[in-house]
Amino acid sequence: MRLPRSIEVADVDGKVVLVRSDLNVPLEGARVADDTRIRASLPTLRLLLERGAQEVRVCSHLGRPKTEEDHAKFSMEPVRKRVAELVSDERVRVLENTRFNPGETKNDPVFARELAEGCDLYVNDAFGSAHRAHSSTVGVAELLPAYAGLLLLDELTHLGALLGDVERPFVIVSGGAKVEDKIAVLENLGARADTVLIGGKMAEDVRAKNPFSFEAILPADVVAASSFTEDAETQVTPFEALPDGWLGLDIGPETRDDFARRIAGARTVFWNGPMGVFEWPSFAEGTFAVARALAECDGFTVVGGGDSVRAVHDAGVADRISWISTGGGASLELLEGKELPGVAAIPV
Repeated sequence: MRLPRSIEVADVDGKVVLVRSDLNVPLEGARVADDTRIRASLPTLRLLLERGAQEVRVCSHLGRPKTEEDHAKFSMEPVRKRVAELVSDERVRVLENTRFNPGETKNDPVFARELAEGCDLYVNDAFGSAHRAHSSTVGVAELLPAYAGLLLLDELTHLGALLGDVERPFVIVSGGAKVEDKIAVLENLGARADTVLIGGKMAEDVRAKNPFSFEAILPADVVAASSFTEDAETQVTPFEALPDGWLGLDIGPETRDDFARRIAGARTVFWNGPMGVFEWPSFAEGTFAVARALAECDGFTVVGGGDSVRAVHDAGVADRISWISTGGGASLELLEGKELPGVAAIPV
């Protein structure tokens, strides 16, 4: 795994530093609903302050603003307030949403120059956006001396470990709604894994037509629902004997035990994607069973993807996972074997 040069080797004393963080957090009205990504960005900001940076300008996107009306909805003001609460230092300034400028997603050099103006160096700490060739991730890195932040390096190190010589048995757990979204990463990793466990809607697609060059282990039983509603009638049924018109919305108890047993015996585990519609309590137990199994595993465990990350937090086991990735699409593209533009733009 190629690692870009670290901010730890840069001379930042008296310098103005532009930091691209991933502050794309969920909001509830005018407040931050979950500050996990903000907290993940703090070590790099604190390092810059401790080493005497004159000013730290933090930029990030927030949501997907498309209209003028969206500017109020996706203003960085709630994020700015939360950052100020966590880092009480007037040298830190959070800039407005980068996607308010239409040139951001086009890697427009004019907008890149606007961001770089008055800055001495650039730090990319936004792993979650490193797979995007945008002005704030690539364009600025071509204008200023560029370095990788601490979070970006941690992500590359921990996820990159899955692409090297891992400790075995190596188990992959995958789920979610769409198999096509994960074909590339599963083909790249799955062919190297000892066991691939698949749940969720993905399992139905794989059973109908396996797109992989390896055999995956699919659920033996499911929690079936009479309709796609939270309060639907349910029953546990063999996966291959789902009643006509019913939907499998979670893995069943036999499958939970089987998946947990296989995870328990692993030395390396990567999990991406829930086992069912875990947002509804009636169909959450399979996903939480996988979360608990990873927490109890003595091996190296990695969780990536928004739903899986939420599940380990909701299950109360996040502190027992070896690495929880902050990047969704970036994690998958890295594990597909792709080079991330935001990483490639930083010298070694």
